[in-house]
Amino acid sequence: MYDIVVVGAGPVGATAARLSAEAGLSTLLIEEHATIGHPVQCAGLLSSSAFAECEVGHSSVLNTVSGARFVSGRGSELTFDAKETKACVVDRTLLDREMGKAAADAGAEVRLKTRAEWLGPGLLKTRGIRGGEEIGCRICIAADGARSGIARSAGLGRHRLVLGGIQAEIPHECDPRFVELHPDASPDFFGWVIPVSSSRVRVGLAGRADLPARFEAFIRNYAASSIHCVTGAIPLGPLEQTYADRLMICGDAAGLVKPTSGGGIYTGIRSARHAVATAVRAFEVGNTTAEALYTYERLWKADMGRDLALGMQIYQMRCRMTGDDVDHAIRTLSDPEVLKIIVEEGDMDRPGKLIRRLLFRPDLLPLFGRLGIMQLLRSLQ
Repeated sequence: MYDIVVVGAGPVGATAARLSAEAGLSTLLIEEHATIGHPVQCAGLLSSSAFAECEVGHSSVLNTVSGARFVSGRGSELTFDAKETKACVVDRTLLDREMGKAAADAGAEVRLKTRAEWLGPGLLKTRGIRGGEEIGCRICIAADGARSGIARSAGLGRHRLVLGGIQAEIPHECDPRFVELHPDASPDFFGWVIPVSSSRVRVGLAGRADLPARFEAFIRNYAASSIHCVTGAIPLGPLEQTYADRLMICGDAAGLVKPTSGGGIYTGIRSARHAVATAVRAFEVGNTTAEALYTYERLWKADMGRDLALGMQIYQMRCRMTGDDVDHAIRTLSDPEVLKIIVEEGDMDRPGKLIRRLLFRPDLLPLFGRLGIMQLLRSLQ
């Protein structure tokens, strides 16, 4: 019987396991793959805040980014440079392994190449290199990704929307200071070009349909071949409930992904911190039922719930935008005074402050009227 069993050894699960072990709890970390950090299913661009949440050294950092360039399919561009690091381009394999090692060093037991199935409160069935076992725990923290089997088995439902993503790493000359975003490359999300160095980039996109055709058309602008290709799923919208008796669901498994960017490391690690804090408190009072673990959901909602809800509204607005709307928005927001606000207030993880500043500029009201953003105005009041 373990105090905590964590399912999934990505950054979210590794953080939960490390914090649990550091709190003196007997902790088991289970990972279905044979190696932590593989296969890679992430673009590998972390905001500075997200990287700080990982609490690791800089050995996995390949490049740092200070700005972005938005490019419409009609040729308009918007570029800003904060002149300071806003994001890190990382080797996700190295990052994940370092975080997994930190969990083990803190005292967590790690089992690789092991699948876990939820049998009911406090009981998991595993299959792997040690054969089949039933494992008891006082609390399970599920961080098993976008298609979480633990959440489904516990009857906590499915995500409202899951996007697919494709990315390739290719040789390409670029300015390593800037990430490029191409909304028209995928009309229900966007395409990206992430600089790994001045001579290598990650080109990818995400969306709901026709991904192979969209990706083939997009990457044709850069290279005919790639040196690395990954695919992944991006869940948008939190589960209706992220806890049950002796169970909490974290990160992508809970749908705690930023709808504006598809990034889930910052929000996921924040959720892991709240889950462990809730577990510690539950053990102190001797209550691990759903009634007690509701505190976890209350904590993450207070921390990031409003930003996630705002992000979903922005995503829904983006899905309604035409190519002409995208081009008009890029040209309008290229005003130097607006760019100054973007640099000052822009935050990849918490977009609310920037949106408020922009929405209440009278000179941008015609743009907002065209895009139908009045619902956003009401939600921010």
